[in-house]
Amino acid sequence: MIYSKAKQIADSILQELKPHCVRIEIAGSIRRKKTNPNDIEIVAIPKKIEIADGMFDTKKIVHPSFIAIVESWEKVKGEPTGKYTQRILPEGIKLDLFFATVNNWGNIFLIRTGDWEFSKKFMGILLPRKGYKQVGGVLKLNDKVIDCREEIDLFNLAGIKYIEPQKRNGNAI
Repeated sequence: MIYSKAKQIADSILQELKPHCVRIEIAGSIRRKKTNPNDIEIVAIPKKIEIADGMFDTKKIVHPSFIAIVESWEKVKGEPTGKYTQRILPEGIKLDLFFATVNNWGNIFLIRTGDWEFSKKFMGILLPRKGYKQVGGVLKLNDKVIDCREEIDLFNLAGIKYIEPQKRNGNAI
């Protein structure tokens, strides 16, 4: 698919989900402005609501409106209540929808922006040299969770200058 068409579809999905999210952004090859993206990647922090959980307790769940929208698209795998779901949009393009929290937004957004080689080198080589490791969607230093609210936090931890998404590839670092 050509970039302009993929970007248009991604923007439409973003606008549809945005009212039900704390934060949501386009990632992947579209964020990197690749000529021919073959899918749409979006990172989101869905809003949650509290519901009764027993007589005195409550629990937070993903907002039902968010779930309903995502479930309206053909499911390939994953759930809108997990860490990731893959769907086929009515236009026939694949949507990879990744879920983050306020505290791990930066690392999920960086990883899912890619490209694959860049993310692998950044998270698997560059940060480990500084003592950090990625475990289950969070960054850790000596088993202590390190909040990464923005991508720039990771670049600062790695001790390198921010690299624009369009320039991210395996040779960028």
